[in-house]
Amino acid sequence: MSINKPNILLIYTGGTIGMIKDSETGVLRAFDFENLSDRIPELNLLDCEIEAISFEKPIDSSNMNPKYWARIAEIIEENYTLFDGFVVLHGSDTMSYTASALSFMLEDLTKPVIFTGSQLPIGDLRTDAKENLITSIQIASLQENNKPVIQEVGLYFEYKLYRANRTTKINAEHFEAFASLNYPDLAESGVHLKVNHEYLLKPKKGSKLKTFKNFDENIALIKLFPGISKIVLQSILETKNLKGVILETYGAGNCTTEDWFLDLLKSALTKGIHIVNVTQCSGGSVAMGQYETSEHLKKIGIISGKDITTEAAISKLMYLLGQNISAKTFKIIFETTLRGEMT
Repeated sequence: MSINKPNILLIYTGGTIGMIKDSETGVLRAFDFENLSDRIPELNLLDCEIEAISFEKPIDSSNMNPKYWARIAEIIEENYTLFDGFVVLHGSDTMSYTASALSFMLEDLTKPVIFTGSQLPIGDLRTDAKENLITSIQIASLQENNKPVIQEVGLYFEYKLYRANRTTKINAEHFEAFASLNYPDLAESGVHLKVNHEYLLKPKKGSKLKTFKNFDENIALIKLFPGISKIVLQSILETKNLKGVILETYGAGNCTTEDWFLDLLKSALTKGIHIVNVTQCSGGSVAMGQYETSEHLKKIGIISGKDITTEAAISKLMYLLGQNISAKTFKIIFETTLRGEMT
């Protein structure tokens, strides 16, 4: 390893970006990342050293779960002192979930962890994989005064770098697959790579990386819709070992004012189940109490998710439940921004 060139570790978990078509059968298969520069010779032009590590069995991102999140966190933790930056290659379908989870798992991060993927396989003639991969590595190797420019978990896709825990996948077909509707882009790749320094997370001075891999999966996601029935809601809220619920409400955090609905929520709260109010809207924020239809939620002690994405709310809830935080302070901590995930 060279002393002055940044060292970047590529972590391949699975997904379209690492696939090539078998010329005879036309079937997609994962290719060997050890020979990455043969497939993308442009990587040799980058001013950094690149090493690759791959999941023993690369997975489709639809099969992603907290066990694999912990594996990614472990790989970063084990290699943290050896590398200046990390690029995680991941299927796009659940990338926002994993990248959000990693932002909570890696506390006091002072190096870039950039997630990327592609809509078309790397061997495809019109692939977006090359640009996404090359620019992600370039972003991960950006340094000023021997310090990484990006010191947080980011997600790069189609010319834009976003804060990972602010992203949502918005399109299954376009190359522009992700959006960050409540927070500006961290960087934009055009003729020049333009970094928006004022939007970057600034880590505490002298902070040392701490990793948290204990996520509690005993949670539920409930999306409200006109006509949701008492029996359905009741059956979810009475699930054995349920510890937390993300409630996707309308608009600025509004919901029905029917007595049965509120009674079920109150009953769940008395059992110690944490309920977080997030909006179904792609952009915007929960503002409980702004309308009469959310005033009652505020009164009974529902947690406000403010402008957090559902993906980040899910991983934050699992993360905090894994921390054994007292019921008294749980609401305060959830409503506080920990990794720039809410405004």
